[in-house]
Amino acid sequence: MQRKWIWILAIGVLAAAGGIYWWREGPVTVTVVTPTRGPAVEAIYATGTVEPTVMLPIAARQAGHLVELNVDEGSQVRKGQVLARLDDADLRNTVEELAARVRFARTQYQRLQELVRRNVIAKVELDRARSDLEAAEAALERARAQRDFMTLTAPADGLIIRRDGEIGQFIPAGQALFYLSCCAPLRVTAEVDEEDILRVHVGQKAVLRADALPDEVLDGEVSEITPKGDPIARSYRVRIRLADPEKLQVGMTVDANLIVSERENALLVPSTAVQNGTIWVVEDGRLHQQPVRTGVTGAVRTEIVEGLSPEAQVVETPSENLRDGRAARIRSSSPVPVS
Repeated sequence: MQRKWIWILAIGVLAAAGGIYWWREGPVTVTVVTPTRGPAVEAIYATGTVEPTVMLPIAARQAGHLVELNVDEGSQVRKGQVLARLDDADLRNTVEELAARVRFARTQYQRLQELVRRNVIAKVELDRARSDLEAAEAALERARAQRDFMTLTAPADGLIIRRDGEIGQFIPAGQALFYLSCCAPLRVTAEVDEEDILRVHVGQKAVLRADALPDEVLDGEVSEITPKGDPIARSYRVRIRLADPEKLQVGMTVDANLIVSERENALLVPSTAVQNGTIWVVEDGRLHQQPVRTGVTGAVRTEIVEGLSPEAQVVETPSENLRDGRAARIRSSSPVPVS
C-alpha cells in the first residue's frame, strides 16, 4: 500500500514538472506585426492657450459710478468709439465754475489793459491780471480733462474680449473695465519643459490640435521664446504664430507639437514592441531576441534605424515568459499603421 502511494506521488511530481516545463518551454501564442515605412516625426509636446497678441486694458483715470455701457464682450469697436461713461456730474459743475472764473479773469485783464494804456495804473497790475487769467485757464483745462476721463473710448480698432462692470457699480480709478484685443492676430502661448527648451528655436514648425476642432490639425510657427524660465514650474514660455488664427477663439486650450526633425520612409514598429533596446521576432516558428538601434520614439510608433529587416515578424507586445528559441504560434499579423 505504501509503495502505491509512493508511485502516485512520483507520477504527480512528474506531471507537475512536465506542466511547468511545457509552460516555460512549450509553444507560446504571440501577436506579430510587420514593420512599415512612413514618416518619423520627432516633436516636443507642450500645452498652450490661445490669447491676443496685443491685449489692452481700458480703465478710467477717475473713480465714479458706471452710468452708461455702450458695448459688451464680443463687440467689434473702432478707434475713438465711446465704450462707457462714469458719472461726471460733479466734474461738469466744476468745469462750469472754472469757466466762469476764466471769463471774469479775461474781462479783468482786458479792463486793465485799457487802464495801463492810459497810464492810470502800473504795468505790474496788468501782469498780475495776466497771471490770474492763465492760472484760471489752466485750472479749467485740467477740470475738462478730468471730466473727459469719465468717458472711456477705444484706443484702437479691435474686439472687446472682457467686460468687468455693471451699470450703477462704483469703478475705482485705474481698474480695468474692458480688455481690448487688437492690432495683431491671435497667437498661442505654450509652456515648454526646461529639459526641451534648448531644442526650440524661432521659426520652428509647430502642429496644433484643439479640443474645439477635434478633426483639424492647425499649423503654426514659433515666433518668440522668453529668455527667463519659471523656476517653480521649470518651464519656458513659447509664443506660436498661427497660420489660420480665425479658426480659434481667445481662451481655447491647444496641444502643441514643436517639430524637431522629420524623416520620410522610416522603418516603423509599435513602440510597445521595443523593450530596453531590443525586440522579439519570429523566425521559422521560433522566437529570437535581437538588439536594435532606435531613432524617433513616439507614443504609438518607434523608428528602427538599425538591426531589423523590413520583412521581419515583430512581436507586438512581448510578455515576460518569452524565451530565445522557444516555439511560437502566431495569432494574427497586421502592419503598423502609418497614421
